[in-house]
Amino acid sequence: MEKKILVTRRYPETGIRLLEQENFHLTFWEKEKPMTQDELIKQAKTHDALLCTLTDKIDSHFFNECSHLDIISQFAVGYDNIDIASATRLGIPIGFTPDAMSEATADIAFGLMIAVARKMFFLHKTIINGQWGYFNPTGNLGIELKHKTLGIFGLGRIGIKMAQRCKNAYEMNILYHNRTPSKTAEKLLDATYVEFEDLLSQSDVLSVHCALTPETKDIFNQRAFKRMKPSALFINTARGPIHHEKDLICAIRVGDIWGAGLDVTNPEPMQPDNPLLFMENVCVLPHVGSGTQEARNQMSVLAAMNIIEFYKKGHLPHIVNPEVLES
Repeated sequence: MEKKILVTRRYPETGIRLLEQENFHLTFWEKEKPMTQDELIKQAKTHDALLCTLTDKIDSHFFNECSHLDIISQFAVGYDNIDIASATRLGIPIGFTPDAMSEATADIAFGLMIAVARKMFFLHKTIINGQWGYFNPTGNLGIELKHKTLGIFGLGRIGIKMAQRCKNAYEMNILYHNRTPSKTAEKLLDATYVEFEDLLSQSDVLSVHCALTPETKDIFNQRAFKRMKPSALFINTARGPIHHEKDLICAIRVGDIWGAGLDVTNPEPMQPDNPLLFMENVCVLPHVGSGTQEARNQMSVLAAMNIIEFYKKGHLPHIVNPEVLES
């Protein structure tokens, strides 16, 4: 095809080969550091479509400058970096890659839960710092997870897989809070829908799997942490701004909660002197939820197929704003 596609990063070859087989003209951003928005706009102005990811700022200013684009395909399941309202107003379909990373992200959430409960990151550092001393029967004690209560905030694809892992491994009781109850999930997991306040007060582990929206931004703040059990673990593998980071630091310091496992922070990247990195009951990863070969390859395929199907058949297999095509 004669269409020109701007590819903002070096995505896995599984998807790139599919685009090349369709004879699209591909332009790659070869640098490791992402484009600035000015660079992105300059490049996008001479292309028909965009294959992008979360680090690309695609806001109203971008759309004012690049309203000509046929399609934007996002290499991610989330799309809070994109002004969907502006895209929809301009009739630009936005593709994304749902479910490709569900298993990988659930593994990270599950792993962080165990790591926090047993202080794994902190204890690893004691070895590096030459502090592995004599056996201490009462030192560095963690907590066990069997028969504890898991609270899921956002029981979607990833939340369900996290709940399945916890139920199968530790026979955990499952509570959840969504905008609307999910009878299918309740039957699958024997899960119980509760109000947000009850989720806070009853969960031994509270794992966040919701989208970042104006309603969820900073919802886990000082007030929320004070409602949780002092023995509770807070896990966030969704988006950093869902928790208020200064409030989280304070909550752990004063003992409002036991600790936290984070794959997302606010801002990203986290500064190396952030107090969370030095806390005994905290484990932080650099936003690697989708970081498996299998997940990234599948994400690349789905992102590519959104572009291919749009130009060949006029639809996207995975679209955020389907109304632009329905009209």
